[in-house]
Amino acid sequence: MTERKSAQKDIGKAQNDISKDHYGGAPVLAKEPNMVESAGIESNYLYCVAHAGEHHSLGLIGLDGREVYTIPYLDICAVVHDCPAEPYKSHNRKKLEEWVTTHQLVVDTAWNRWGAVLPSGFSTILQGAPGTDAAQCVVSWLKRDYPRLAAKINAVQEKAEYGVQIFWDPKIIAKSMAAASLEIRLLEEGIRSKSRGLAYMYRQKLENLLKKEMEAQADQYFKQCYGRIRKHVDDVRVEKVKKQEADLQMILNLSCLVPQDMYLELGEELDGINHMEGLSVRFTGPWPPYSFVG
Repeated sequence: MTERKSAQKDIGKAQNDISKDHYGGAPVLAKEPNMVESAGIESNYLYCVAHAGEHHSLGLIGLDGREVYTIPYLDICAVVHDCPAEPYKSHNRKKLEEWVTTHQLVVDTAWNRWGAVLPSGFSTILQGAPGTDAAQCVVSWLKRDYPRLAAKINAVQEKAEYGVQIFWDPKIIAKSMAAASLEIRLLEEGIRSKSRGLAYMYRQKLENLLKKEMEAQADQYFKQCYGRIRKHVDDVRVEKVKKQEADLQMILNLSCLVPQDMYLELGEELDGINHMEGLSVRFTGPWPPYSFVG
């Protein structure tokens, strides 16, 4: 049965490289301490840009209990907390995971409140200029980059990101292929009936043939499943497949941007794929559109 769950993005996906700038026109990104002239300058930690033109406090929900609030311009706003102009770095993995999880929870809070956000990568710092109010620097950036930010927000309005991973059971697939292939059946018969030396040669040939046929079948399933899924999503990103899980092998890993009114259609399509012999589906989300803001 297709698995549906509202899960957190894993740490590796939520924690984008701190040097990655989704927005291009941000005032200054403080990426490494030696790139910042004065770490004492008050700056803003950016969680996301939201579809809201209002001053609002989200409370003490930020990293290390910081107050999170909005800095608006027209109908968009930056969701931030005040901070020194230096990145969040730690050799303590538990602390790092705590920060990344908190970052995501703040983005989720903004998304649930305003419906459309452009999530920022973890530890994106908007640096204030000496002698200038940090918030005014953010407003200047929002004003300067407004057309592009507003267009991106419009593109993800009333849409959510979902993860779709498709696995197959190699043993079941290989058995099905063997039953359908005369060449494979003849090689299997040769292994049983020939002398030890010839049987070894037949076994080697069978292994090479199965490997080739499995690769071709995986490519066929990829194209078939991708085509079926693509009809029900607004946009899609093909991600790297992950390591084998137990007896299952991942053959397709997608991040999908799905309009609210197409979610059930996508779920029904995935249920159909899930019932194909040897295949299983993992369907996770919804999340803010982390993969679609670049």
